[in-house]
Order: sequence, then C-alpha cells, then structure tokens
Amino acid sequence: MGGIISTFFSADTIRPILFYVGGQAKYIWGLKGNLDDLQTQKENLIAKKLDLLNKVRLAEQQPRIRRTTTVELWFKRVEEMETKVENLQKEGDQQIDRLCLGGFCSTDLISSYDFGKKVENLREKVIELKKEGEAMKEVYEGLPEGAAVEKAVDRTIVGQESILDRVWRCITDQEKNEEIIGLYGMGGIGKTTLLKQVNNKFCSEEHDFDVVIWSVVSREPNLKQIQEDIGNRIGFSTDSWERKSFEERASDITNTLKHKKFVLLLDDIWDSEIDLTKLGVPLQTLDSGSRIVFTTRFEGTCGKMGAHKNRYKVFCLGDDDAWKLFEGVVGRYVLNKHPDIPKLAEDVARQCHGLPLALKTVGNAMASKEYPEEWKEAIEILSASASKFEDMEKKLIEYWKSEGFVDSSSGWGVLGALVRACLLEEAGDRVKMHDMIRDMALWIANEVEEEEDNFLVRAGVGLTDAPKIEEWEGVKRISLMQNEIQSLPQIPTCPRLQTLLLNANCIANITDSFFQSLPSLRVLDLSGNLYLTELPVGISSLVSLHHLDLSFTGVRGLPQELKALVNLRYLNLEYTNDMSKIPQQLISSFSKLQVLRMLYCGSNHQPIVEEGNVLSDDAESLMKEIHCLEQLNLITMSLHGSRGVENFLKFPKLQNITQALSIEDCNSLPLNLLHLANMEHLEQLFIRKSNLEDWNVDCAGEVQKMRKLHFVTIYECSNVKDSTWLVFVPNLKWLRIFDCDDMEEIISVEKFEKLSEVSEMMGELNLFAKLELLELGNASNLKRIYRDHLPFSQLKEIRIWECPKLKKLPLNSSSAKGRKMVIRGYKEWWEELQWEDQATQNAFSPCFMPY
Repeated sequence: MGGIISTFFSADTIRPILFYVGGQAKYIWGLKGNLDDLQTQKENLIAKKLDLLNKVRLAEQQPRIRRTTTVELWFKRVEEMETKVENLQKEGDQQIDRLCLGGFCSTDLISSYDFGKKVENLREKVIELKKEGEAMKEVYEGLPEGAAVEKAVDRTIVGQESILDRVWRCITDQEKNEEIIGLYGMGGIGKTTLLKQVNNKFCSEEHDFDVVIWSVVSREPNLKQIQEDIGNRIGFSTDSWERKSFEERASDITNTLKHKKFVLLLDDIWDSEIDLTKLGVPLQTLDSGSRIVFTTRFEGTCGKMGAHKNRYKVFCLGDDDAWKLFEGVVGRYVLNKHPDIPKLAEDVARQCHGLPLALKTVGNAMASKEYPEEWKEAIEILSASASKFEDMEKKLIEYWKSEGFVDSSSGWGVLGALVRACLLEEAGDRVKMHDMIRDMALWIANEVEEEEDNFLVRAGVGLTDAPKIEEWEGVKRISLMQNEIQSLPQIPTCPRLQTLLLNANCIANITDSFFQSLPSLRVLDLSGNLYLTELPVGISSLVSLHHLDLSFTGVRGLPQELKALVNLRYLNLEYTNDMSKIPQQLISSFSKLQVLRMLYCGSNHQPIVEEGNVLSDDAESLMKEIHCLEQLNLITMSLHGSRGVENFLKFPKLQNITQALSIEDCNSLPLNLLHLANMEHLEQLFIRKSNLEDWNVDCAGEVQKMRKLHFVTIYECSNVKDSTWLVFVPNLKWLRIFDCDDMEEIISVEKFEKLSEVSEMMGELNLFAKLELLELGNASNLKRIYRDHLPFSQLKEIRIWECPKLKKLPLNSSSAKGRKMVIRGYKEWWEELQWEDQATQNAFSPCFMPY
C-alpha cells in the first residue's frame, strides 16, 4: 500500500491530504519530533527524580526520618516509566526508517500510526508524572517509635515505690475519670526521677496507649519548644513543618492526637499555667482515656492545670530511706574506714533533711573522705549553711580565669571537684547544673555580699528583646545567652557589671554607645551571633575587659579602637569566616594576652590587600605580631599555602603553644611528622587540599608519639594512598577523612610492619585504642581500614558514605562486647559488606543505622 502511494503521489500532492487528515496524521509526520521531545521530557523527569532523591537521602541521614510512601511510590513509577520509554525508543529507529515523502508518509501506515500514537501518549504521561513530582511538598516524615522512649534514671532510687504504684494505677485505670494528674513537691525532692520512672513503665508494662510524649517546661515556658517536643514524638519533624506558624502546627497536632490514645508527661511546670489547647493538645480526648501527668513545685499549679482531684505530693524521704540512699552513694568502703565514720555519716545524712538531691550531692562529695575530722567539718558546714542549692559550659574555666576566680593551673581541678560533688553534671563535652543547685548558688552569692540583684539570668527563655535597662542597674553578672535577641539599642549604666554573656542570640546591631557605661566589665561573650558583622567603636570604653569572645560571628573586621583594651587576656576569633581585615599592630598591642584563638578566622574570604592589614595568605605580619606577645600560652591557627606554613615554622614558640591547627592549599607541604611531634600541645589538626606524600614513616626512630593530638580531619587531599602516620597518635579520639580519591587504606600493613621492626619506641601498639568516632566519606578507591581486626575499645560510631570499594571493616565478634556502637551507611553498601564470620555479622547487625 505504501509503495502504491509513493508511486502515484508526489510530496506536494500528499501534504494537503495529510494536513486534511490533521490530528491523526500528526502521529506519522510528527514522529521524529515527538521522539526527540520524548527523550527531552524523559531527561527532565530523571532530573526531577534525582533532585527529590538527593533531598530524601539528605533528610534520611537524620535519626527517625524516612521517605514518605507517596514519594517512594512516585520513584517506582518513574523507574517503570524510564523502562517503558527506553523500550519504545529501541523501536524508534526502525519506525523512522519506514517514513517516506520527506517524513509525511510511511511504507507501513498502520504500524507507524500505532507507534506514533504510543509515543505521543507516553510523552504526555512523562510530562504528567514530572508535574506530580513538582507538586510534591512532603517527601519525608518522622519514623514512628514505640509508645515511649526510655529515659535514663539514677542507679540508686529508694522510697518512691509506693507513689509510683499509685500514679501508675491512676493512669491505667480506665474506669475512673482521672484525666489530669499532678505531682508536686519542693525542688530536688525527686519529682523528675518519679516522672521518668512513670515514662519507663510504658516500655516494660502492658498498656493500650498509642504514644507517650515527654517535654520539659521549666521556669520560663518556651511554648514553641514544648510544641516541637510533642510534634517530634508524633512524626512531625520535617523542615517544612518547623517553618509552619505556631497555629498551623497546633492544628496538625490536634488532628493527629484526636485519633490517638496518648499520655503527655510535662516535667517542671512552675507557677504559670500552660495553655495546652493553644499548643494543639485536644483535651476533649481525655474522656476517651488519654492522660496528662505533670510535675511542679507549687500545689497551686495543680489547680491551674486541672488536676483538681488527682494531685500527689512527693515527700522527702524518711530517715530509713534517706540513710539507705546516702549509704549507697557514699559506699561501704569509706564507711568502714574508721569506727567513728558511720555515726558521723548518719548525722550528715540527717542534715540533708530527706531531700534526695541533697543526699546524692553531699554523698558524692563525702565518698572520698576517709577521716573522721573531714566528716565533722562537713557537719559544721552543713549546719551553718543553707539547705537549698542551669546551664554552664566548659567555657567556665576561661570565664573563671578572666574573672580572677582561678589561675591557669587550678581551673580544671575546680571543675572536676564540682562534677564529683554533683554540683555539675557532665553532658558530652559540656557540663550542666540542676536548677535547684543553681538557685542555691545564686542565693548564697547574694547573701555572701549582703546585697541583692547581683545576678540577672534569663538564659534560653526565647527573649527577642533584651531586658529593660532598669533591670541591669546594680547587677554584677548578666547571662542572656541562647535567646533570639536581635539588637541592643539601649544604653545601660552598670558601673558594677563584670560579666555579660550574650552568646547564641541573633544580634545584628549594637548601638555605638552601648558599652560606654560599663567600666568594670571583664567578660564579654558575643559568640554565635551570626548576623553581627561589625563592632561598635564604643567598645573601646571597655578598658577593664579581660575576655572577649567573637567566635562564630559574622564580624568582617576589627576596629582600630580595640587597642584601648589593654587588659585583654583572652581573644577568640575562631570561625569568624567573613573576617577580612585586622589592623596592623592591633594584636601586638594586647601585651597581656594569654589565649588567642584564630582557627578558621577569615576562611571564607580573601583578605583585603592593603597596607596596614595583617591578614594575608602568608600570615607573616600576623605571626610576627603574635610572636611579640610574651604572656601568650595558647593559640589556634589556620595556615594557607606553603608560604604560610613556612612562616609558621620560623617561630618555634608558636609551634609550642598551638592547640589547634588548620592547613589548606599546600601542594608542597613544608610541615612534616617531626614538626608535628614537636608540637607538644596540639590537640586538633585539620588538613585540606594539601599534598601529604612526604608524610611517610621512614623517620620513625626520630618521631615521638603525639599524645595530646585527639582530633584529625583530612579532606580533599590527593596523592595520598594511606595515613599510616596515624600510628604515632595513640590517643586519637576522632578521625574523619573525606574526598581523598587516591586513598587506598588507612593503615598500610606493609609500612606498619616495617615500622615495628625498626622502631623500639613503638612498644606494644594498640591501634586506635582511644578512637570514639571514625568517619570516612567519598573515597572512591579506599579498600580497607586495616588488614586485621581491631578491638576499638572506645569506639562509639562509624560513619561510611560513598566508599564503594570498602567491603570489609576491621571488626570481629569481640569488638562489640560490652558496648553500644552505631554504624551509619547506605543500605546498599551495608548489604554488600563482607564479615569475618557469622558471629561477627550477628554482633553488628543491630548497630546499623541507614542514611
């Protein structure tokens, strides 16, 4: 048929006929264009798929986040569509060959027509599928957990069995109308411990509740945070949800909780009523069995919160229970050291008046006192002092030094003593203080000086404006940290003020005269104010300032007026990434400076090239000024390029006091292992875009172990096949290696064995014995960490991503004994991992957490 048409009709004749046929003929004469457009639309669809996939994978790196069922189904439909398009495209060349008369006809009209129609239909489906992806807003969601998340509680708990049993029965007895339950009592009485035990019973006892939610309220309620705690427990943890308004999130919470049977546990409500309906808690569901349980110091709060019938007072411990708790904390070893101590210990326990927190605090303090005289002294102190005692970081020591409380050698001893006495509690790399202890400390501080209002503390309470300046008058120490204060437009008059903590706010502007009437200020912390780009020239008024922290701010340059700060001892400029200018002879003018932190100072910008600016790539002018500071005993620095490193090596004094060092862009790195080993105080090392080829271990006989070095990060370094030099870092805690494509192994077996043969100083080497975190990423040729298994006695977490050739970890079944370890990676990598034996695989399977 096609042959007859092509014989009797010319192209000029057939064109009007096809145009007449119109919409049907387009499947033939538009075939080639439609195929091309189908390819384009397929590429657009794939691009959209990759965009969403990257977004999903990034979100899934966070705990308890997973992709939505909708987006997962969409991904599958895209894959199916890709297959359909590819199969259709395979037939495309054959169909194009059948076209004739300039593409307006075909040697097989029916076949071409059917094929063209399929192409057009599939093209429209591809376009529609892409539109569905573009319209998709929620692509990931929170992962549901069990009804409750277990809370850590003290090892020694006594005297709460009876009230715990009553509260549990009250919660689970569905026949009684006991929807809201209040627990009240004085600070430190054990209310939080009791509520934690209630929470934990939902993890071990049978019940029919869908979800148990925990939130801490505290003295200054942060309703937004409480709402986030509730939302996170019921699956609302995406960025888009957090960007919603308070009212929108409340609506989401209501719509979810009204279909669930829930228990809401609210710890530490003070004397203000919490509007649960405003948060989104549907109180009408309490009639269906949901429960609200809270703790407070005030019985009146129970009435405000609706616990009219069901309120339980938490009493102090009786003498027997108090002694049992105190005895357990002190320990029989000390109590048996002298026949007089047990009797004295009972007197000390009685001085705590049955208050659990006081019993534990004092008990820990006395656990090392082995002489009766020490116990007698404790009794005298407790008899003469108050019986009533928030958040402090390890910055405390630097604050204390600047305040004159401690010298450089005693700070850590004081901190350790406070931790051992339970006046401070360790929380990762920070320490924290219980609110009751804090209350007592503030009270005692005011009593000692026989004055009031020595302290103004409004930390972490969601302030958007600083307190009125009238509240500042007469105060010696102010903490407004961890709020959302945006500006400081007022001018306070505080002749007595010594400490001002404004860190972790949103401050962008400080009026020029803000500091003019603060003549006694010794400590100023502005760190973490990312929007603060310049300092007011009025800062020159702070002539008594010892401690200035500008780390993690957006400050772009230091004003010349800072020269007036002649008493400065501590200056922190770390991670001021936008810093581009430091005036000449400014740093050297701080003749009393003891600590200078400049790690990643100016890392985002090239320094302004002008006379009088000490910031430059080679850093020579800066180092000369630092070298002139005779009292300096600690620095952190970032070095750029080979010249910068060479200049650093000219000053042995700087090497001796360097605590953290960053090196970037060194094609030829002058620094070697001998230099590193001689930097006795180096704790952190960051190396980026530098050539480490010459860091071999041939000089093993000369290199001493780097015992202080704890944190090493290597990234974007080429021509590096291994990092065997790390065997000289016996106390390494964190090792992170990224974007090193030539890296094949972390520790070379050949080099390590050769090293052990020639070096007596290595002794009995236990590789990575202190390692807590191992993170390896985007190392396309990395094949192994080490040939043999390693015990990893301190390892807490392994993170692996984009290391396709790393098929085995240096682990065996004994590596996991007695410890909890987390291994993070992509599911595909984990499934292809090879194990030493089945026992090892079984031991580590529960440790895996996919990205």
